[in-house]
Amino acid sequence: MEDYLKRYQDWCSNPYFDADTKAELAGISGDDNEIKERFYKDLEFGTAGLRGIIGAGTNRMNIYTVRKATQGLANYILKKDAKERGVAIAYDSRRMSPEFANEAALCLAANGIKAYVFESLRPTPELSFAVRRLDCIAGINITASHNPPEYNGYKVYWEDGAQITPPHDKGIMDEVLAVTDYTTMKTTELSEAKKDGLYEVIGQAIDDEYIANLKKQVIHQDSIDAAGKDIKIVYSPLHGTGNIPARRILKELGFENVHVVKEQELPDGEFPTVSYPNPEADEAFELGLKLAKEIGADLVLATDPDADRLGVRVRDKDGVYHTLTGNMSGCLLADYELGQRKEISGLPEDGALVKSIVTSNLADAIAKGYQVELVEVLTGFKYIGQQILKFETTGKGAYLFGLEESYGCLIGTYARDKDAIVATMALCEAAAYYKTKNMTLWDAMVSIYEKYGYYKDDVKSITMKGIEGLQKIQDIMQGLRDNPPTKIGGYKVLKARDYQADTLKNLETGEVTGTGLPSSNVLYYDLNDNAWVCVRPSGTEPKVKFYFGVKGTSLEDADAKSEELGSAVLAMAGQN
Repeated sequence: MEDYLKRYQDWCSNPYFDADTKAELAGISGDDNEIKERFYKDLEFGTAGLRGIIGAGTNRMNIYTVRKATQGLANYILKKDAKERGVAIAYDSRRMSPEFANEAALCLAANGIKAYVFESLRPTPELSFAVRRLDCIAGINITASHNPPEYNGYKVYWEDGAQITPPHDKGIMDEVLAVTDYTTMKTTELSEAKKDGLYEVIGQAIDDEYIANLKKQVIHQDSIDAAGKDIKIVYSPLHGTGNIPARRILKELGFENVHVVKEQELPDGEFPTVSYPNPEADEAFELGLKLAKEIGADLVLATDPDADRLGVRVRDKDGVYHTLTGNMSGCLLADYELGQRKEISGLPEDGALVKSIVTSNLADAIAKGYQVELVEVLTGFKYIGQQILKFETTGKGAYLFGLEESYGCLIGTYARDKDAIVATMALCEAAAYYKTKNMTLWDAMVSIYEKYGYYKDDVKSITMKGIEGLQKIQDIMQGLRDNPPTKIGGYKVLKARDYQADTLKNLETGEVTGTGLPSSNVLYYDLNDNAWVCVRPSGTEPKVKFYFGVKGTSLEDADAKSEELGSAVLAMAGQN
């Protein structure tokens, strides 16, 4: 008998598993393909934790896979002799999020580790803040970010407030892998955990301190006082965690014209108004733009369910709304933050702008313009958090701003993950500042292009689900490694980086050096004329992603070049 069938039968018959789980599994009896999908492997605990479809089975998100992950984390904490410090736990608006958070807390308590559990849903960046504020050894956030409603996830943070990086990620992964028997995992009753002082509910006190830290990042309260009442803002939390904190910070700073998209205001794990709650997608803005046009809003903002990503639309002087991609809004904020700080107090000599390798080269140009160091890291905001920790522990380097193309940035060091609440606040502040100069945010964006060059960046994602899809993604990566391109579209490949092999090859001289970054399944091609292409499998979804960027002589020229390179990129994946 196949292993997956054995595992299925064990879950159906073992008294350890509850009646609801068994009833769900009885419903797929005889469906070999579905049984295989659910049981052919354990849900992988990767470098960011777990993410998967909710349901019964070893390859699904459920209380048992959450308990298994938590038992592994608990074992790692016990080996580090750090159980006294406790673990902070937050969750978002998704199906089963409160239940999974509670399950994790009870497993920790059963292992003698205190859990600090938020009373209700909270943004990811607030969890990052809470880990450091409570001096916890770790944090757990139950979220699947912007995935479709059938997904949930489990992110692990370490004591610095960033998601786990080496060596802790591998250490925790090994401990989770070592938990092979579900019946050996510990849990306890909520009443017992509370009685033993190992389950503490947290909320408003942390909220207040988090908001206070956001306010410390404001540069131009004077501009908000002057123009904040006049700026019309449309905001949508996309049925997630951003509603209360985003509105609170804007109100307390003096933005009086904030209009929330009613249909998307309340938490709802079904995300009824969108196919999936991603602020990168146009559909997420349909309702917001409709409201914006009715009231003549200056900007439209949408945060994803765990409020670490921010999508933006801005209105120009002719009343036309423009999309700001994550690269654009991030670079707009980077230029504003660096420019205004330089003007008011000067920038530190060892100041640094940190970005991921798939983020726009416009960020490089901005760093050069302000004569600050540009630090490149692997994709994943935890690597930006890792740089902040390095600056702090070595005393060398001053963090000024961090961004990644996937709609995330961080101003300040109170948290160590991207924060859509601080980005919402800062964009509204920037809108107020530019309004005092008779400029819109779109004017500011265009002036950045005029100053640094017309950079345009995009990403093409190819979804390949299931076991076969995983193999296809591996085949694409292997094919590019076996036959590295020398041309992509009309561009010549100048350098090829393979972060898995740690090689950077100069195709003109043949010289091979190291990449200087940790091993990762990523390929990157530097092209002529400031163009580039990067290929990587998604760490959270069944996709292979092709990132690319060009530099044009105008917005129109950049658009044309981007379209051409986009077609060439799809051809690389055999999609044309």
